Amino acid sequence: MKKKIFSLCIGLLSVVGVQAQLSSNPYKFLGNITTSYNVDAGGGVPKYYTLWNQITCENESKWSSVEGSRGNFNWSGADRAFNYAKQHNFTYKFHALVWGAQYPGWLESLSAGERFSAMTNWFNHAKEHYDELPMIDVVNEAIGMHQQGNPMIKETLGGGGKTGYDWLIKAFEMAYERWPDAILIYNDYNSIRYDLDNYITLVRTLRDAGAPIDAYGNQSHELSDISESELVNALKKQQDALKMPMFVTELDIDIANDARQKSQYQMVLPKMWEAPYCAGVTMWGYVVGHTWVGNSGLYKENGTERPAMSWIKEYMQTDAAKNAVGPLPGTKKEASIYIRPASLKVAHGDVLPIKVRAKMATKTIEKIDLYANDELFATLTEAPYITEYTASSVGQKTLKAVVTTTDGSTYERLSRIQVNRGTKRKPYNDIVPELPGTIKIEEYDEGMSGVSFYNATRSTSVATKDGQWMEYTVDVKEDGLYTMEVEVAASKDGGMFHLSEYGFDNLTFFTNMIQVPNTGGTNKFETMRCSMMEPLTAGRHVFCLNVDKGGFYIKSMTFAPSPVIDLPGVVEVEAYDKCSDGVDIISGNGGFVLGNTSSGEWLEYTVNVTYPSNKYSYEAVVSSEETGSSFKMVLIDGDGKEKSLGTVSVPKTNGANDYQVKKAKIRNTLPEGKQTLRISITSGNCNIDKVTFICSEAPTGISDVAADDDATDVYYNLSGQKVAKDYRGIVIRNGRKIMVK
Repeated sequence: MKKKIFSLCIGLLSVVGVQAQLSSNPYKFLGNITTSYNVDAGGGVPKYYTLWNQITCENESKWSSVEGSRGNFNWSGADRAFNYAKQHNFTYKFHALVWGAQYPGWLESLSAGERFSAMTNWFNHAKEHYDELPMIDVVNEAIGMHQQGNPMIKETLGGGGKTGYDWLIKAFEMAYERWPDAILIYNDYNSIRYDLDNYITLVRTLRDAGAPIDAYGNQSHELSDISESELVNALKKQQDALKMPMFVTELDIDIANDARQKSQYQMVLPKMWEAPYCAGVTMWGYVVGHTWVGNSGLYKENGTERPAMSWIKEYMQTDAAKNAVGPLPGTKKEASIYIRPASLKVAHGDVLPIKVRAKMATKTIEKIDLYANDELFATLTEAPYITEYTASSVGQKTLKAVVTTTDGSTYERLSRIQVNRGTKRKPYNDIVPELPGTIKIEEYDEGMSGVSFYNATRSTSVATKDGQWMEYTVDVKEDGLYTMEVEVAASKDGGMFHLSEYGFDNLTFFTNMIQVPNTGGTNKFETMRCSMMEPLTAGRHVFCLNVDKGGFYIKSMTFAPSPVIDLPGVVEVEAYDKCSDGVDIISGNGGFVLGNTSSGEWLEYTVNVTYPSNKYSYEAVVSSEETGSSFKMVLIDGDGKEKSLGTVSVPKTNGANDYQVKKAKIRNTLPEGKQTLRISITSGNCNIDKVTFICSEAPTGISDVAADDDATDVYYNLSGQKVAKDYRGIVIRNGRKIMVK
């Protein structure tokens, strides 16, 4: 059941609530985390709501805690904190969607494509459960890949790509697609001290690329011995570089000595709290014996305050604490502003398309002024806010969008691009390929390395390299779903690639992560076919071929509209037109199958019923390691009306690779003409190879009686063997089946 979020405006808290909690500041909160999976600590410790006005689950809303067993989601721990916040009218932060430390163990056994589907499914279930969220730690601790799972998570989300941080951009785009009104945060450890420069580079790249990141989070675990000058300088360096709201997300002071802990809090907390760009502070635990680090507690279990806690209570009642301004009043996001340049790097003289993605929560945009190094070059008054910038001089350019609303308020967002001397970008040989059609791999766009290609060669006899990418300007002639056939060769398994597009509104993956098989040699090319996950729109596109793991060879990509499947006939499940997020196509039963299914997943196929009848039946080739799996099939006509074809109960077989045929009659009549077949998983954990639709009334294509035959004709049986003229039964003559009686 979906849960609608409560009011986020801290300024509207009841009088009792404001007086009881430590912070009455309407611009920022003072929050904390759950204590050993509980909200109230118990014992003599004061009730949570009398101290804090924001809550974060320490562990309960992390992926590993919620989906420890694949497809089984347990939200009970997260719900306790969520509902408590709602009950007491303060705000909640979801922590965290993507983290390379606490992810489900079963993820490691999946391929990259299967992991992407699983992660998409995780996002979808979180959205289904929490329809609205005020704040989200979208990604946690990605700097330097210091978490053991980060390389795997990076591969799962498409790798470094053009920016080096594409996997993080994709995570933020996925979050924004589901929760556009949430404050989307990047959160990291050692962001103030030991990894400060790397932290700034990461966050600034996301911002510059137009990712929908709204704030940066400083965990602040490492401040027990920091000096005042180091802290002030680090915070200033961050803000000067990023110019975005900041959250203190996991503050603790790990000092056993009471006086020293108090003294450090007296220095640290005001410097953070009173910064005008600070939107809130979340302490990371407060009860001795129930904190992440041993000496950071503020209350003993009997309720006795450590001196630092007594001082925090006093400080929060000072005018300096109560009146400190912040960037997000009421912890609400009024403005969503993201500058999306077509590329972060261009050649001198290039014309760079730029879009400002902008929307307001309660106000109306009057205009957007766009500057390059403080020089106004465009004023935009109508959405979509798209313009062009001519890179007339080399060097780094700071882009600034100033959004003015009809009430006179202004909001700003920054981005940066780099202009270098080099070859201007253009299609290969000034020829733009048309799709449907074929693209030769070596004919990627001309231009500079890092702009239209990276680590690439125009020779198809050179193996691909890890992290290589090439862009292709193409013209798509017709809207629709397409399939892609790729010529590849490899002497070993392990190669992987995917096709994407850096669009103005999203980083789109047109294909999943495609694994290249061992074809038997570097010169032995085979054609791989895959359905594209997203439809193509007519018009100009720039495709990016991303080599996730190199070592293979590739010649061409051929694009064609997705085929129409005739019924009666066979529906191979992997040949879908489109599907829900989370669908896994895996190897199985000598080919490809739909596997690892979860309830709610669906696939659609364009079918053409060539023989309308109420005499249809189906044969579904399926397997399952569990009892109770099922899926349903419906036909959808052009008006959106559905006609049920039945629900298939999948039996428990002797393992996932033991496929059985499930047969049944279809009660409804299949009407003639082109329609959409939808297969929906009603109970997961099954595999589906194919579904054959059989009509007992349909013509067989076999002549009932042989005509006068030419004596010179050669007859073959259905096994392709020559047979004598006196053979009786079905034979093949001149390429046609006939019945000889």
